[in-house]
Amino acid sequence: MLKPRLIPCLLLDDQRLVKTNRFENPKYVGDPINTVRIFNEKEVDEIMIIDIGATKKGEDINFELIESISSECFMPLAYGGGIKSEEDAFRLFELGVEKVVLQNAFYNNPNLITKITSRFGQQSVVVSIDIRKNWRSKVRPYIAHKKKTIKNETIEQLMQKAAELGAGEIILQLVHRDGTKLGADLSSLPSCLKTFELPIIVAGGTSSLEDVKQYLSIGANAVAAGAFFVFQGPYNAVLINYPKYDGLELI
Repeated sequence: MLKPRLIPCLLLDDQRLVKTNRFENPKYVGDPINTVRIFNEKEVDEIMIIDIGATKKGEDINFELIESISSECFMPLAYGGGIKSEEDAFRLFELGVEKVVLQNAFYNNPNLITKITSRFGQQSVVVSIDIRKNWRSKVRPYIAHKKKTIKNETIEQLMQKAAELGAGEIILQLVHRDGTKLGADLSSLPSCLKTFELPIIVAGGTSSLEDVKQYLSIGANAVAAGAFFVFQGPYNAVLINYPKYDGLELI
């Protein structure tokens, strides 16, 4: 059985760390290098960094910045944003990145997933699937940076497609809970998590360790979060934190 993991998910935008709310209105939260150093001290399981600027604007990867981050990062590092080719992935792995997180390629160039995993191993690719609940409580796959609802495929079908392409892991991001700290939203997740063939990371809404345990209880193998780790108190003051495992009591 895989050990449950609790993963800080940090967002890059123009070389700064930001935090979004429902994938909108990015708020500056700090310098990426200093933040990674703090998480090193807190003995984080692993860390995920997504360059939302590169994703939205179609920009190239800032390899120089990723190299600086990786050199300071003493835990496994996953990176997403602007990855367009097998050679992009190769260069990231050379810089110390352990996993690449792909969403655009999953929809627009799915063979890239197979190429990367064939060359570097299944564990090297995480496929990112956004999920959104609308005002009518209808849950659909969604592409947040394009504000596009996917109507011709279900979440379960997309998960199976990612597995068939060779992905080693899937992250399900609850867009409507992103940055809100409103708690776990179990009803928006597919019922197949406990039986699905790949490890599943769930992200969105986490405000407490109880939320983490709820996501794990329905079959998630890991929980990723942003606001939970960087905002504290009623006014969301920026303060980097990470819970101790002896107080987490994960199931």
